[in-house]
Amino acid sequence: MTRQRPFLVEGLTILALIAAPFVLPHLGFSPATINRILIWGLVGIGFDLLFGYTGLLSFGQSAFFGSGGMFAAYLLTQTSFTNTVGALLLGTVFAGVIGYVIGLIALRRTGIYFAMITVAIAEVFFFVEFNPLSQYTGGENGLPGVPSPNLSLGFTTLEFKSNLEMYAFFAFWYFVGLVIALRIVRSPFGLVMRAIRENPLRAQALGHNVHGYKLVVFVIAAMYAGFGGGLLGMMQGFMPPDAFMFATSGEIVMQTAIGGAGTLFGPLLGAIVWLYLSDFFQTVLNLGATWRLILGIVFVLLVCFLRRGLAGAISDLYHMLRNRRQVASPAVPAPAPVAAPAGRMDAGGDATVTIKTTAGKTGPILKATGLTKRYGGLLANSNIDFTVDHGEIRGIIGPNGAGKSTFFKMLTCEVEPTAGRIVFDGKDITEMNVTDACQMGLTKSYQINQLFERLTVRQNLSIAALGELRGKFKLDLFRSLNKVPKLNRLVEQTATLVNLTARLDAPVSELAYGEKRRLEIGLALATSPSLLLLDEPLAGMSPQERVETVALLKSIARGRTLVIIDHDMDSLFELVGKVTVLQEGSLLVEGTPEEIKSNPKVQEAYLGGVYEEVA
Repeated sequence: MTRQRPFLVEGLTILALIAAPFVLPHLGFSPATINRILIWGLVGIGFDLLFGYTGLLSFGQSAFFGSGGMFAAYLLTQTSFTNTVGALLLGTVFAGVIGYVIGLIALRRTGIYFAMITVAIAEVFFFVEFNPLSQYTGGENGLPGVPSPNLSLGFTTLEFKSNLEMYAFFAFWYFVGLVIALRIVRSPFGLVMRAIRENPLRAQALGHNVHGYKLVVFVIAAMYAGFGGGLLGMMQGFMPPDAFMFATSGEIVMQTAIGGAGTLFGPLLGAIVWLYLSDFFQTVLNLGATWRLILGIVFVLLVCFLRRGLAGAISDLYHMLRNRRQVASPAVPAPAPVAAPAGRMDAGGDATVTIKTTAGKTGPILKATGLTKRYGGLLANSNIDFTVDHGEIRGIIGPNGAGKSTFFKMLTCEVEPTAGRIVFDGKDITEMNVTDACQMGLTKSYQINQLFERLTVRQNLSIAALGELRGKFKLDLFRSLNKVPKLNRLVEQTATLVNLTARLDAPVSELAYGEKRRLEIGLALATSPSLLLLDEPLAGMSPQERVETVALLKSIARGRTLVIIDHDMDSLFELVGKVTVLQEGSLLVEGTPEEIKSNPKVQEAYLGGVYEEVA
């Protein structure tokens, strides 16, 4: 692992914020522009948590920006409320409440549909501000007379009126917002956010309440926007109506894209470029309305040539230089790890975190009765009865199109059956969702790898382990990931089981195919399942990789209940004690590997009729 430097980012940020008002004016930035940069950078932090870290593209941030700002401005101009910090915080809460209500609606859809809903919501808020609520918002005139920031200390009141004083006030809140965001992204909650960005369906299958996490991040982004809106009103002395305009949301998106999404500092860098160029084109070059066209072209060029934004380019340059230094002085390679069986004791005699086993239990752990699935007129599975006992290793085979994958999806609650009943560990899970099924101890690995590609092996296994250790949802926004009890041990033990200890800090995108297949199994194992379903774990492997994976599965199988689908019958028969054969979506026959090998029905259906059934 790389050496940790606690608070390095925070320290450098403080130094940069102290230097900025003295350095930037020499580069052509006006004091008002510098303050505006901080406001947009703060709003952008919230948007970056939503888009860059969670993968939710919202064009509706202007609704929260305007609502929070208008609420704070209304308190300070239309009521006897004089505490500017209190008004800011109340406006932030107001924006958060609105974000919660809107999130309940918008997050019912994903992808482009979610983005379009946020566009519509922004337009609705713009209309409402100009018409039905104009007596409160001032309509097209906005709310004038917003006081400059002040802070009551009891014995005295600090006034922030000059540009430099106002900068100090804004810089303080920017730093607070950044520290909060850093704590969030470094927390278990933040790691689940990144999992949702990379592969929301897999995050859900690993026991995480994806909708709950999305809703919380949506509210947090709304609160950042609302707070920024309040700061804008105080900086300008009035709350402008254009805060609600769609162009405001567009600028937030573009600034984040220019600066680099998923970095937290990207929105600030993007705001610097955007506001500097807009001022330069308008005041220096006197381009008039043409400045938007020129700035749009600059945006396109920056996004095309710096696909990860300015912050991403800086990060890439840093890592390139660092890698060159490492090549110049190569490290001694670490010895290859040796896989260890589950549940063993460490060298000191302390018990490691053991993955759940089924040792000592008897009777059925899973029982499906009359399981049927229809897709319109297509019958994928028909009236299947299927029982697996504790500690059993069951194989499922069948020709392509036999309905094996659909059957697996029903067993893990990814797909709800049209008819039938599924009982797992004594509980009816027929109408349960995949998240709750995983929390109960029923999970699977996928035929096609479903990994979090841009994260490391350690982060992938941590995401899976967090579902087991924290439950499906937890608001541990400010907890250090290293402070989660048993997490590191469970991750390291799982990595040992799947022989990936030496690759824990490698990005998944750099793994070989066989390593990715082992990691796919490792994700399922890290959830501590009592029943593990493996969907074609040997698919696409070379002969040597198959031999290694079969040995791995034999090690994993000790004390566990497994159900395995695979087309490699020789390897499968070597692993399992009983085989279920599916044909055309129905149960054909069950028996031991020896019985299946010699069964004429199986030979006819699965092996292409090599032998004819004897009458």
